[in-house]
Amino acid sequence: MEERHYPDVDETVVREKLPNGLEVHVLPKAGCSKTYAVFATRYGSVDNRFAVNGEEIRVPDGIAHILEHKMFEEPDGDIFAKFAKQGASANAFTSFDRTVYLFTAAGQIPENLETLLDFVQRPYFTDENVEKEKGIIEQEINMYRDNPDWQVYFGLIGALYQRHPVRIDIAGTAESIRRIDKETLYRCYETFYHPSNMTLVVAGGADPGEVIRLVRENQAKKTFAPAPEISRLFDAEPPEVGSPRVERELSVSLPKCMIGFKETDLVRDADGLMRREAVTKLMFEALIGSSSGLYQSLYDEQLISDSFGSEYNCTPEYAFSFIGGETRDPDALLARIREAIERAKASGLDPTRFERAKRKRIGALLRMLDRPDSAANEYLRWNLRGGDLFRLPELYRDIGIDEAEERLRAHFDWNRMAVSIVRSRRA
Repeated sequence: MEERHYPDVDETVVREKLPNGLEVHVLPKAGCSKTYAVFATRYGSVDNRFAVNGEEIRVPDGIAHILEHKMFEEPDGDIFAKFAKQGASANAFTSFDRTVYLFTAAGQIPENLETLLDFVQRPYFTDENVEKEKGIIEQEINMYRDNPDWQVYFGLIGALYQRHPVRIDIAGTAESIRRIDKETLYRCYETFYHPSNMTLVVAGGADPGEVIRLVRENQAKKTFAPAPEISRLFDAEPPEVGSPRVERELSVSLPKCMIGFKETDLVRDADGLMRREAVTKLMFEALIGSSSGLYQSLYDEQLISDSFGSEYNCTPEYAFSFIGGETRDPDALLARIREAIERAKASGLDPTRFERAKRKRIGALLRMLDRPDSAANEYLRWNLRGGDLFRLPELYRDIGIDEAEERLRAHFDWNRMAVSIVRSRRA
């Protein structure tokens, strides 16, 4: 068991790697009445082609999401009801690169931790329950077809990417999930749910020593096959976007517009990823954040609303940004943003606003660390990529305006841009 204190953020982590490969990280929060736990696997929706011990396997899109749903099924009861009886609220989610199971509770932490570890490590798939779940997921997919926020977002990613599976809806398609069966689910589970591919993060009022002792004892009672050798395989992604502009018509009061930029100079190592994300987010904050002059002028002109924002997604296999929200005039918004970017490329970022952006990013990070759920999820995100969340304030302080301006000129490549718009249906 290793304990490390980070004076810069006044945070402590107690961690241990168990003999079966499972990593356990505890973020104690003195005086916190609740405990939040996340149990995650490095397995997400993009992992539809991989090799296990040299054998290549391709599985249907959406299988990671169905697997997440099916893990809550047991032959003798309802996992959600069990957590509720123990005073906990449970949930799960699948993203592009991870699947996460979680609970939050104020008491009975040992019982809830045991429940979390046991149900995730005890799959129960039958032909009947898999078929039933496929019908439920198909209804979910159909429901999201009419969700404007979902459609403008995945419309953008689908326009940016031609071959990488990040372009595919996390739930898959109605056709792809029909090809999923019990045997394929077990194959994916045995590949990606081995303890050596998983991490447990517990944040809040729980005692670190007790948490690690409990997990040690829980895992010692179980037998696992040798860890598989996993290689994730991706088709080569062309540098060009798939389509520069896509539009859909749905029931919306105002059009929704997202402007995205696809990166081709990917960063593979954890330190490089952290710095790339920190620099890019600082640059976005200074250029178009809610305290920037551009944001205020667009808001005053009613070209944007409070829904307007930006995000940057950076991994070793894909990286893209998006800017957007509701707007009365997507083309006018696009023209104004392009003009502002070109002006910043030519004359640079405002030094005062850049320093303000630094303070804002650091302040937001420190406030986030005060909340066990946010701290655990963000710590987990970086840990799964080999990074250390608590180094971020130091990184932000180290980044100079020259580096941010260089990032601005590299990132905003008009040949790597796509636009996704959802407009109101015509009468």
